[in-house]
Amino acid sequence: MGALIFYVAVYFIGYYAANLLNRMVGRILIQNRRLAGFVLVLMVSLLHGYKIISTSPSHDHGEGAGYALGFYVILPVAIIAIAVLYLTWQEKQDDDIP
Repeated sequence: MGALIFYVAVYFIGYYAANLLNRMVGRILIQNRRLAGFVLVLMVSLLHGYKIISTSPSHDHGEGAGYALGFYVILPVAIIAIAVLYLTWQEKQDDDIP
């Protein structure tokens, strides 16, 4: 649960950073802010996954690095990807209605 909250926070940081950049420049540089937020999530997840794989697990955890990678990186990123795809699909549906 904590990893999902962390990645949602990272997503919104990227989303609002793209919005702030567009406002500071005065024109639209980054057109799809959802994709910008998701790209930041992907970059952070790559670093997080590398950190999980490169370090040895603590002594009190019996699970391996694969479990930690799946539960703390892949699952939250997949949930965010599904949410971004759904919101993008809903926006296209709203645009198609006359």
